[in-house]
Amino acid sequence: MYKSYSMELAGRTLTVDIGRVAKQANGAAFMHYGDTVVLSTATASEKPRDGIDFFPLSVNFEEKLYAVGKIPGGFNKREGKASENAVLTSRVIDRPMRPLFPRDYRNDVTLDNLVMSVDPNCRPELVAMLGAAIATSISDIPFDGPCAMTQIGMIGDDLIVNPTQLEWKVGSLNLTVASTRDKVIMIEAGANEIPEAKMIEAIYKAHEVNQEIIRFIDGIVAECGKEKHSYEHYVVPEELFAAIREIVTPEQMEEAVFTDDKQTREENIRQITAKLEETFADNEEWLPFVGDAVYQYQKKTVRKMILKDHKRPDGREITQIRPLSAEIDIIPRVHGSAMFTRGQTQICDVCTLAPLSEAQKIDGLDENEIAKRYMHQYNFPSYSVGETKPSRGPGRREIGHGALAERALLPVLPSEDEFPYAIRCVSETFESNGSTSMASTCASCMSLMAAGVPIKKMVAGISCGLVTGETDDDFVLLTDIQGLEDFFGDMDFKVTGTEDGITAIQMDIKIHGLTRPIVEGAIERCRAARMFIMDTCMKPVISEPRKDVGKYAPKIDSIMIDPSKIGDVVGKQGSTINKIIEETGVKIDISEDGMVAICGTDRAMIEKAKKIVENIVTDIEPGQIITGKVVQIKSFGAFVELKPKKDGMVHISRLSDKRVEKVEDVVNVGDMVTVKVLDVDKMGKISLSMKSADLARND
Repeated sequence: MYKSYSMELAGRTLTVDIGRVAKQANGAAFMHYGDTVVLSTATASEKPRDGIDFFPLSVNFEEKLYAVGKIPGGFNKREGKASENAVLTSRVIDRPMRPLFPRDYRNDVTLDNLVMSVDPNCRPELVAMLGAAIATSISDIPFDGPCAMTQIGMIGDDLIVNPTQLEWKVGSLNLTVASTRDKVIMIEAGANEIPEAKMIEAIYKAHEVNQEIIRFIDGIVAECGKEKHSYEHYVVPEELFAAIREIVTPEQMEEAVFTDDKQTREENIRQITAKLEETFADNEEWLPFVGDAVYQYQKKTVRKMILKDHKRPDGREITQIRPLSAEIDIIPRVHGSAMFTRGQTQICDVCTLAPLSEAQKIDGLDENEIAKRYMHQYNFPSYSVGETKPSRGPGRREIGHGALAERALLPVLPSEDEFPYAIRCVSETFESNGSTSMASTCASCMSLMAAGVPIKKMVAGISCGLVTGETDDDFVLLTDIQGLEDFFGDMDFKVTGTEDGITAIQMDIKIHGLTRPIVEGAIERCRAARMFIMDTCMKPVISEPRKDVGKYAPKIDSIMIDPSKIGDVVGKQGSTINKIIEETGVKIDISEDGMVAICGTDRAMIEKAKKIVENIVTDIEPGQIITGKVVQIKSFGAFVELKPKKDGMVHISRLSDKRVEKVEDVVNVGDMVTVKVLDVDKMGKISLSMKSADLARND
């Protein structure tokens, strides 16, 4: 049965069609927001997947270029693998919804979001987020929703609910907040040094809007929602827990878990697991649950000690950061490098500079092709956690971590006019034990400064964890969580920023939302920690960007020319610009507004090319002194090329201060000579002089 529901959301109408399309999915919502159209579906397998100990959820955000009237490039003329934006959007949908499914649900679930039309005033990412929540809520898939999501932008000091594409791009805040009926469940933000108080205001403005959307979804579910289906529960037998506690006492588990060395802890647990598997080898009912039982035993032990005794596994205080160290210039010949270590988390970042023509071109759901000038990429090899597996390129986690560090540093980068380079930072994870993305932010900041990129301010980041008790006011915040505290805790709240404000936030949780005191406390805790990291670790190593780029980095100089003279510099079929490149060995990029960027490794050749360009675009007037090439010899004088297709003549009487019998006695074809412009007549003929007296005279 087809039903349509509508609500006014941020001045635009949101319409949801139920039962109109995709009826064989467990749940489907045909979403319309302005002219943006997204089909969101939720489907689940009939039976659980065998042999797994996790919830197999897949979230897809499918960008179809017909949605913006484009035909895909490439030979096949069809969409290929998911873009980076699609991957990041899928992650933002996944993070708030995953905790709302039952923890022991093992059926495969796929949330598909097909973008079919894009209205620049209604961002498709937002529509897909809401569509996924509605499709799942009305389906028969077990789900403790609904949840809702709102985006907040900021122009000046004004917060904007669900900004347009343009407002999202030019504003100083890109904030996405997901909420349940009572609490905030996900935060994702990129910000231009937004003060903590303003960020909290924006988060809870979004939370208020989310409550309106949830009431709207509740109405849809009441009329169209299916009864949730039953499923096979995966529960460790209580009798097994009791038997394990007889063999491994709580004191023994605590001793095994509480150490500051990850490898030692893992070996301790491995020995305990092996002992229990040997003990229960003949018990076919219990044996499959031993691994999960040990995991839950660890988890209960860690959470109890943190919550009740404020004792962390590695012995740190609740607010204490692990030992820090930093280095720069550890990799020779690259343009910039830095290594940042925090406990057993270690990142090496390498910065590469190139002409703006090497910026990444992105063909996505935008009216125009986007050029991405700053690229941050993150790699997570298996050796960083002591494992072995084949490398198959970056996964969604690697793309997400790279994007987070990229957002963190974007606000402090110089403009293209100030620094006409494309910039690529690559973070290599050497060792991982918690929050490598925040270590990546710190390492990348130092790598940029070491490369001579004139960033405006230093940026650092840290992650704050959480362990909650039975009530909302029973919780402990943990500064700088390590892997174990992330696995067994309830939250991974990452915040990056400068001394003056926040540049990025990413919050993941495993519970059904956070209270306002937890959010405010985590943001303040992260602020204090990042100040400590900058002051005690980063600044002593490098406190400001180097004044110039490194020895092996390309040098770039730029000049602005009249756009109407771009054709003169390029020449017919590129003849002029190619000649300059051939003579000097530089690379030249010219933008539509007349910005000429000259790139090379030899400063002298860059200056030579720059001088040639200046000569080409500068009108020749009496009094100018110009260096040109002798292109023709006559008995009465020499013709000198001053710029492409523009020659002047030095009469034989003005070739030298002395009397000249033959022109060839002074110059030959191909000689580079310095001349002064004496006159430009009405016909455009140019008279030149090489006499020292003329060259020295200031007309």
